[in-house]
Amino acid sequence: MKIDALIIGGGPAGLTAADEFLRHGVRPLVIEASTQWGGIARTVRWQGHRVDIGGHRFFTKDASIQGRWQEWLGKDLLEVPRLSRIFYRGKYYPYPLKLPETVANFGLGQSVVALTSYLWAKARPVRPERSFEDWVTNRFGRHLYLTFFKAYTEKVWGMPCSEISADWAAQRIHGLSLTSAVLGSLSSTQGVKSLIKTFHYPRLGPGMMWEKVAQLVQETGGETWQNSTVAEVRHAAGRVTQVLAQRAGRAISLRPERLVSTMPLGSLVRALVPSAPPHVLQAAQSLRHRDFLIVTLVVRAKEIFPDNWLYIHDPQFRVGRVQNFRNWSVEMVADPELTTLGMEYFCSRGDELWELKDDALIRLATREMVSLGFAPETQVEGGFVIRQPNAYPVYDDDYAGHVSVVRDYLAGFENLATVGRSGMHRYNNQDHSMISAMSAVHQLLGKGAACPWTVNTEKSGHEERAQEPCVRER
Repeated sequence: MKIDALIIGGGPAGLTAADEFLRHGVRPLVIEASTQWGGIARTVRWQGHRVDIGGHRFFTKDASIQGRWQEWLGKDLLEVPRLSRIFYRGKYYPYPLKLPETVANFGLGQSVVALTSYLWAKARPVRPERSFEDWVTNRFGRHLYLTFFKAYTEKVWGMPCSEISADWAAQRIHGLSLTSAVLGSLSSTQGVKSLIKTFHYPRLGPGMMWEKVAQLVQETGGETWQNSTVAEVRHAAGRVTQVLAQRAGRAISLRPERLVSTMPLGSLVRALVPSAPPHVLQAAQSLRHRDFLIVTLVVRAKEIFPDNWLYIHDPQFRVGRVQNFRNWSVEMVADPELTTLGMEYFCSRGDELWELKDDALIRLATREMVSLGFAPETQVEGGFVIRQPNAYPVYDDDYAGHVSVVRDYLAGFENLATVGRSGMHRYNNQDHSMISAMSAVHQLLGKGAACPWTVNTEKSGHEERAQEPCVRER
């Protein structure tokens, strides 16, 4: 089959790429390994309940992205008040920081210690700033780093903060410091976009958005395949020439004019035929992901806590975050007398948490929910488990070098672009992934655009589009 544009992956980046190709008169084929659209932003249904894997806020500073969301969903895109807090040693701390509540929880003694620690960090900052620990300590002081950042971050990544690259902090909490947080707590405005007071959310969860886009792709001339995987990506003379796919157990040869990949960078490199040079294969093999479990508990209660989600920084609990889905949209819950809590556990395939049976995970989540004081065990009416591999690209000490090696090699393919969170091994939000996909389509069509790789970089500012051209290395 000859294909004008082949897209590997039916998540936000892949489906946005398909939509963008169609807007330029190019017919795409999207192939997706699972039976659902949206990737990690899909919505899982269970006994009438809907589960969002991780909690996906729809917010952006990019007018074109906001316009697409409104175009696709219209009135089904709700505006939701944002409320999230940190739970630490039996107390709740507002996030973003509100000075009076934080000081009240700390008490005078701890507040003095935190201030002293902050002043010491400003007087003697860690240089060079290599790790997440260095980045946060320089901006908040060691006492607040140990209180609000260390335990939670190490739950997420399963490694010491001293081994996590400062790049992750720069991308996720760029521009935030103790000074800006305190000023923000005293002001009615917030300068950092992740600290917004409201966000948009699809009425039936994020999967509603991506199911709609997949439908529109089909209705406007594109083609979509589910339950389809890529076995080989063949190339010659700097071009992808053939992709061997498996669909419903049948081998299919595809000959794409253009290829957009959202599959993990390492998986793409390993699929190349002829094989990439040994140093590129080694770099690709070294790129790691963190996996994710969400245990959803159905609780017979209408109101448990008012937040959309809670960060559980207390190290005595294994759960990292708790989502309250009815506070995102009441239609996420099948019965108005029930609440569904998403107990999120960060892990890696093969470790103890990942290997636990579903019933053991439900028992663990129930015990922790009771210990957190949310509801008695007698009110839990059921639960189910979702396992999400490749949820978060790992930013270890060496990741940037490995990504650079792979990126430079893939830049030699003139009809190939890699986009999205896994496709760029970058902790992108949905709008980042969409912008990278749109930019990649424009480049593959010779329209000129910002380089996809400059989206979501510290240099470009927090969640803003960069305008630098790509430099394609040979």
